[in-house]
Amino acid sequence: MADRFIKGTLILTAAGLMVKILASVNRIFLSRLLGGEGIGLYQLAYPLFNLLTGIAAAGIPAAMSLFVSQWAAKKEWGTVRHIFRVSMVLFVTMGLAWAAFALLMIPHLFSGGIIKDGRALLPMLSCVPALALAVPLAGLRGYFQGFQEMKPTAVSQILEQFVRVAVMLALAVMLLPRGLEVAAAGAIFGAAPGTACGLLLLIWCYFRQQKKWNREALLEQAPAKPLSVRDIAGTLAGLALPVTLSSLMIPLVGLIEIVLVPSRLLAAGFTIAASTTALGYLSGMAMPLVNMGTIPTNSLAWSTVPAISEARALGDDTAVRSKARTALRILILFNLPAATGIFVLGTPIARILYGAMAAGPVVSALAPAVFLLGLHQVTAAILQGIGHQRVPMVNMFLSLFVKIGVLWVLVADPAWSIIGAALATDLNLATAAVLNLIFLYRECRVLLPFLTLLRGAVASALMAAGVVYAYQELFLLSHANWVTSTLGAIGAGVLIYGAALLILGEIRARELRHIVRRHSK
Repeated sequence: MADRFIKGTLILTAAGLMVKILASVNRIFLSRLLGGEGIGLYQLAYPLFNLLTGIAAAGIPAAMSLFVSQWAAKKEWGTVRHIFRVSMVLFVTMGLAWAAFALLMIPHLFSGGIIKDGRALLPMLSCVPALALAVPLAGLRGYFQGFQEMKPTAVSQILEQFVRVAVMLALAVMLLPRGLEVAAAGAIFGAAPGTACGLLLLIWCYFRQQKKWNREALLEQAPAKPLSVRDIAGTLAGLALPVTLSSLMIPLVGLIEIVLVPSRLLAAGFTIAASTTALGYLSGMAMPLVNMGTIPTNSLAWSTVPAISEARALGDDTAVRSKARTALRILILFNLPAATGIFVLGTPIARILYGAMAAGPVVSALAPAVFLLGLHQVTAAILQGIGHQRVPMVNMFLSLFVKIGVLWVLVADPAWSIIGAALATDLNLATAAVLNLIFLYRECRVLLPFLTLLRGAVASALMAAGVVYAYQELFLLSHANWVTSTLGAIGAGVLIYGAALLILGEIRARELRHIVRRHSK
């Protein structure tokens, strides 16, 4: 069971990294192709697509995963099939209705003066077809996650992104002679074929699963407890809504930064141009690194929800606590060194990736968020698995007041300025994560594994010292070559951290051999 849990996390992590790489390649080529003005039109439209997709579909995978895992744990295969069929009709209807709403709403953004550049209308309308497909795609991914089968989700994510990138670039090249707005619209329309391919792949996986069930005569028994359409719709809505609202809290945090940070920087004596630049360091450079660092924990959270839900449905409280501790242990071992590495190498990383050494202190100040955001993601997943979907949403909302208060005070202080905004984000995430942990302890006596935390902290400290020393030595030996020094220091850090975990006894050699042997088959 633990092997399946860890394997699912590794599969989703690998897929997440591949998707991020493809997205980065796409952004580089698209920027070169469309130029600043064209990519500006693209950026006016694509965030709207992401927002509308998030509102409609963010909570669906977790909701479907929870619902399916509860019945799959009891081996009620007829009920699972019934839930799937009713749910997919609901998701398809919801997707079409949401796309129709977007089609009617988008023109009003221009007629109402909310968006000034009329050339963005066509790119925005081009995202509508993908919206109709995104909801059923999310439902199918949640369905397979409910069985803790992560390979279909992972393969569909990679296929979706590959087709999306290929079609985006092809249409942009073909339509560029017709104008920048047409080329940008073609690029955004590429999301629809990508989503369609991911959807078709999962439909094929579903029919393959059903043939297997028929061969094994798993569906001969009638559903033990027939569920009405109202029951299924109400359950899905009750599960999905809190998760959706919780996931939208992160964009809300970003919106608060956009509104408050520039004005508080002006109060600290910054010029308008300097405040905009500082905000770019925070939200445009440091935060993407945090998001990249939490790819493993995002995948871990996806694997945790159905695993915990299955154990809870079987009434196995020991398994719930065991899986929760396993998830928290993986979080500590991956994210603690990642946060430490970004903290000590903030300036060279900013120099290499962005060509902006001035962003280095901001990157370092936001580095704790790699661990804290991961902790919030994993504790939220455990809470969702035990049936408390609303708790992470409420805790994240409460933590916003901490962020606003700290941001308001520190950013206006010239001694802190933009660093204060980074610290406000760290404290915001820390508050939400600690509140989640308090509720987890009260509900099922789950705590952070203390020995793992202690050993991970010691190993990370030793790694940090080694990374700093290796970077300084390599910088001198390579005649101030930033890339060589940084990559060499990262490599040294990985070796030191791994060796420290082995010496401290957190990871044993036989465990490594077992994992390699299991996953090489």
